[in-house]
Amino acid sequence: MVLDDSYLDRFVGFNRNQRSFRRVRSFDPTFLVRDATLRPSGQQSGPYVAKNSFLGFSLHSQLLRNIEGRGYKTPTPIQDQAIPHLLSGRDVVGIAGTGTGKTAAFLIPLINRVMGDKSQRVLIMSPTRELAAQTEQELKHLTSGMNVFSTLCIGGVGMGFQIRGLQRNPNFAVGTPGRLIDLEKNRKINFSTFGSVVLDEVDRMLDMGFIHDMTRVISQLPKERNFAFFSATMPDNVQNVARRFLRNPVTIKIETNTSMANIAQNIVKTNGKAKIEVLHDLLIKDGFNKVLVFGRTKFGLERLARDLGSRGFDVAAIHGNKSQGQRLRALESFRSSRVKVLLATDVASRGLDVEGVTHVINFDLPETREDYIHRIGRTGRVNNRGVALTLVD
Repeated sequence: MVLDDSYLDRFVGFNRNQRSFRRVRSFDPTFLVRDATLRPSGQQSGPYVAKNSFLGFSLHSQLLRNIEGRGYKTPTPIQDQAIPHLLSGRDVVGIAGTGTGKTAAFLIPLINRVMGDKSQRVLIMSPTRELAAQTEQELKHLTSGMNVFSTLCIGGVGMGFQIRGLQRNPNFAVGTPGRLIDLEKNRKINFSTFGSVVLDEVDRMLDMGFIHDMTRVISQLPKERNFAFFSATMPDNVQNVARRFLRNPVTIKIETNTSMANIAQNIVKTNGKAKIEVLHDLLIKDGFNKVLVFGRTKFGLERLARDLGSRGFDVAAIHGNKSQGQRLRALESFRSSRVKVLLATDVASRGLDVEGVTHVINFDLPETREDYIHRIGRTGRVNNRGVALTLVD
């Protein structure tokens, strides 16, 4: 089904100072959900059959044990197709949606290459602090017992610990573009020492205006370098970046429908009832065990957190007004099920990987179709089933 721009955009809000309407984009997924619901299950493609096994990649023995310890039995499509090329040193462009296992798709071969030559250094850039922290955490799991070291370089926290980590010449540096540039300006990191580079969620980095920071970092890399370039979508600006920086890359595209098939989508009509009441009624139902609720603004989420708290729900919230420590504590509380409801703005819609999210609820409509896809992709991950609900007036 094709949705034109007139359907995607809505005009809401009156600016009293300018005496004019303020254009606020929003995407109502009703037609998209209806299309997914009506599509016969027989039209879904069959299960992917991997051509490789993790054992067949000839990986380091401890890395194989760590992969098994993470519960990874068979490579996902992006892992099956990307790992062989990255092991051989080819540049790779991976187009894969959320929940497809792409973090392990670039970490596994790069860890293996570092184990073959401990002088190699890898730089990984992510658009958000949460995604960078999550990537480094997965890296630590996969390198357990291997004497492979990493430093997380993100904003929202002091530089001191990061500087000390970089002084030890870690094998991996994982960070956001802004903090990496700040460290480089202070001569605490030298990009020319990194022979392998991963740009993760490139479309999101471009959306957030990081093109100049990305260019600055890449311009200082050594001429002989290996690129892994991952993105959920491939618009023109992303293609331009790929053509500019990558050399004869292998392009791998994983169809989004393979992960979306695990998510039951539905629209919840409020029918004039206050949305907080509708949300309350949903959260008290059986099966709503770990729920991620998306809102549009940080102020609206804070108000929603207070309202839900006063109703007896254990909730946490992450948004731009929270410090990095507060955001990490909220995520950990949600991961460990100390709270069953996490409220988030779209800062959490890209790359956030929390095991066992049963439901995603769009309390406020997302801005675009892509934002909707990324939001609901927080559930139904890696062969698990999930439910995505959108509240619509």
